[in-house]
Amino acid sequence: MVSGSKDDARVREFVPEEKQREIGSFAAPLLAPTSHLPHLFPTKDTAGHHVTLPNMITIMRLLLVPAVVLAMLQSLWPWAFAGFLVAGISDGIDGFIARRWNQSSQLGAYLDPIADKLLLVSVFVVMGFAGELPLWLVVTMVSRDGLIVCAVLLSSVMNNPVEVKPLFVSKANTAAQIVLAALVLGELAFSVHLGPLRTGIILLTGVLTVASAAAYLVAWLRHMSGYGEGSRTSNSQTGDTKSGIGKSSGSGADA
Repeated sequence: MVSGSKDDARVREFVPEEKQREIGSFAAPLLAPTSHLPHLFPTKDTAGHHVTLPNMITIMRLLLVPAVVLAMLQSLWPWAFAGFLVAGISDGIDGFIARRWNQSSQLGAYLDPIADKLLLVSVFVVMGFAGELPLWLVVTMVSRDGLIVCAVLLSSVMNNPVEVKPLFVSKANTAAQIVLAALVLGELAFSVHLGPLRTGIILLTGVLTVASAAAYLVAWLRHMSGYGEGSRTSNSQTGDTKSGIGKSSGSGADA
């Protein structure tokens, strides 16, 4: 009985009340030995200031990038495909954990898109030099991303900062790039040939990449000229000088 009361006291001290209600009165004492780890039970006051489990998964995905690239350079296609697959699965897992257990953080908001973009760009560049993807597609993809980065930096230098929000066409473009990279790596890993399918996805990815770049360019030009949503001109009365160059349908950064 004494031990039980001590566990209850530890739960009340370390586990937030809302978390106690969520896991139930029976399971809460079982978590008392680990309740001194605040990042497992983040609150609104601490969620943005700790390295959370999703952050650690994202960092692992960043460390997978050189491993995948090295496997590709050495023609170890099964290992490259496995690494790419693990990275994709981990991307879904860290997002689920962040939403389900309130572990979203500012660090994760930056790390996650960096990890995704670094993996995709690295894979596309290596496959382009290996002759598995047309160079025009690789150049188009890298140029689009570079132009977006330059536009954001230029806006900040000119004291007219812009926030890049994912457009629908951008989300579709990212999805097409992921499918294409997985398809080509799978072909090479399992020694199969899906010529017509690969060609179709290559063309689709190219069209979406150009369309996405054009959409961001138009939105950025509107923002810089003062006609964009939330731009300096339209927000002159409120003093808000930061705006987005696209309407977001959700969280994330699929630019």
